[in-house]
Amino acid sequence: MLYFTLSIGLVMVVMTTKLTQKFKLSSIWLIVGQISASLIIILLGDLEVSYINQIELGYLAIPFSLLFLVGFTNVMNVEQEQQPLILVLPCISLLCLSAAAFVMGYTFVSITGLFAVLTIMLCRSVLGEKVLGKPFTSSIGFVMAVLSLILFKSSFITIYIPIFTLALPLAVYLILQTKITNAQAMTISASITVLFGLLMFIIPFNIVWYLVVGATVILAISQLSRKYRFI
Repeated sequence: MLYFTLSIGLVMVVMTTKLTQKFKLSSIWLIVGQISASLIIILLGDLEVSYINQIELGYLAIPFSLLFLVGFTNVMNVEQEQQPLILVLPCISLLCLSAAAFVMGYTFVSITGLFAVLTIMLCRSVLGEKVLGKPFTSSIGFVMAVLSLILFKSSFITIYIPIFTLALPLAVYLILQTKITNAQAMTISASITVLFGLLMFIIPFNIVWYLVVGATVILAISQLSRKYRFI
């Protein structure tokens, strides 16, 4: 069922983004499309986070899951024009997600994550710079959000993966690219992604939890500045 709902949601995200761009519609329609796609995943795919660190969310389960899906769908839709090199970050992050899913026994997440990496690499080689359109970057964010949410149902600590292996390195890249070359900024950001990806399998979960909380606060504060906003 998840394959089916993920496919439908992905098509909705792409079509809504394309139609919004083609007819120059208000961005509210883009959000409406993403919310609709997310609700399909949550309701039909039975995918929602009901507990956070043993705290039951109750009626907040669907709003929280919806907020995460919509927010992370737009994580790569930054305002500045980007180089195709930025696709290195989601590829590494998806590989970390697939590795974690494999260890946890989530075959669907592991296989889908690897397939997403291959798709990104193929599209990059075929389409070149055209691949960085908003429909494509929104698709990457949506797939990453859905796969992360699946792991959340087992352990909320896994929110570490999208935050530390994509959102945080992306924020670092956006800051550094105005000060150094794109290649240098990407090298540093990719190194951060790999470092945190490896730490995920080394450091204790209780320490990971403090890192997650700290990084979430920092990223939330960074969004107050339009210059570094990506959510």
